[in-house]
Amino acid sequence: MTRGPTLPAHRLPYLPKPLDTFNAASADEARALLQHCLHCLRWSRRVADHRPYPDLDSLLAAADEAAYDLSPGDLAEALAGESLPELPEDTYSVAHTALSAAHAAYEARFGHVFVIYLGDCPREEALDRILEGIRSRLTNDPEEERLVAAEELRRLARGRLATHLRGAGPCPSAAPPRGATSHNAPAPAPAPAPAPAPGK
Repeated sequence: MTRGPTLPAHRLPYLPKPLDTFNAASADEARALLQHCLHCLRWSRRVADHRPYPDLDSLLAAADEAAYDLSPGDLAEALAGESLPELPEDTYSVAHTALSAAHAAYEARFGHVFVIYLGDCPREEALDRILEGIRSRLTNDPEEERLVAAEELRRLARGRLATHLRGAGPCPSAAPPRGATSHNAPAPAPAPAPAPAPGK
């Protein structure tokens, strides 16, 4: 028994991956996305200028390398773009009070916001992890804490970048807002302002 001609395999159209979009983006667009991950202009330029990256691992390795090289000024700039994680709406007010008090003590000692990578922490345990982190790191001297904060920023940047490029859309062109520190999520771009009514 003979068979008829085999039908050609159906090929799905090629869809660009987020990394392809990042590699092809303008320098300003790439830097804007990167500054959502770490609010440091020199870091974002350094990572963007080495495009194209063959795969996500190569990009993350370059981001790590650039983050290890933050100057004191770079670190201050990056920390100024961070804010404390937002707690869930149903969190007890006493928890907000405890977090505010602990962070006030931290900021008074070190002069910048507390940063911590929470990507591997269940959401319901985030508050305890933050409070524990603040209290333990309050015992550091300023130089020790600078090194710890720099490492947490590196981990945050890596997590946010991986989140963006494993399924994000086109590179945002808006300037980055102050970033969320929680669960490695990149800070959302601000909503556009409504258009003025005609005649005004």
